Amino acid sequence: GFTLPAGVVSATPQAKKAAKQNGIDLKSVSGTGLGGRITVDDVLAAAGKPIESVSKGSAPAASAPARESPELPDGAVPLSGMQSAVAKNMMATMESPSFQVSRSITTTKFDELYASLKPKGVTVSALLSKAVALTLEKHPIVNAHYDKATNSIVYHKNINVANAVAIDGGLITPVLQNCNLMDILSLSASWRDLVGKAKGGTLSPEEYNSGTFTVSNLGMFGVSSFGSLLPAGSGAILAIGGANPTVEVQGGKAVEVKKMEVTLTADHRHIYGADAALFLKDLADILENNVAEIVL
Repeated sequence: GFTLPAGVVSATPQAKKAAKQNGIDLKSVSGTGLGGRITVDDVLAAAGKPIESVSKGSAPAASAPARESPELPDGAVPLSGMQSAVAKNMMATMESPSFQVSRSITTTKFDELYASLKPKGVTVSALLSKAVALTLEKHPIVNAHYDKATNSIVYHKNINVANAVAIDGGLITPVLQNCNLMDILSLSASWRDLVGKAKGGTLSPEEYNSGTFTVSNLGMFGVSSFGSLLPAGSGAILAIGGANPTVEVQGGKAVEVKKMEVTLTADHRHIYGADAALFLKDLADILENNVAEIVL
């Protein structure tokens, strides 16, 4: 801790007053306060008088009122039908030997694109889904799934991107079908319609169970990075975190940029590390350098 230099005397105002009243030389008093500072109790002790510190003479502070305990749930509650389905699906994910690969993506151009299209009703989910779909065109193995019964890889000519959506009492994955073939305005309109149906509980099975690839985005909740469990019957899922400012060197100068962390969880029975890495590389290329492709 802090200690006063030799020869330096430090005392509280009350201690100085008490020393003067009692004829005590402060240099002869050993301080017990912070860093050796002399307190009024130290002076009174040196004078052989009863210690009557301010703290002892003052009235006790009023105790703070007890904080009222919130009404918290207690006891077992049966799962709803949707919660039971989610629990069953999560257990099924454990059958797949999955692995994860992550990459940071600079969002400068993507953010600019979104800002220009937001007034037209374009959503972040639609933009990211389209970027993912275009990347899947180049990597059909990531859009495929492994079939245990036939020991085969099942490819899909359609690219149907499911997006995880939290709803009251559960989780559901509305699907943007043929996502790679739709223009961004139509895709955004379709996504708004799907979300409305999801919240209203009116999605048809085809609208939530036909996905060939899944996206889970928690960036809007301030999550920087995370990994997702692989949905049963699919080959991969992409977890997207929020974009956060960071500093990187560009042309010898420190520049602030925003980066988001994306993590691909994939079935290792047919998707390998290089497949996942190349998929993320091409996704980053679209989001960082070729965002115009997303609009078409």
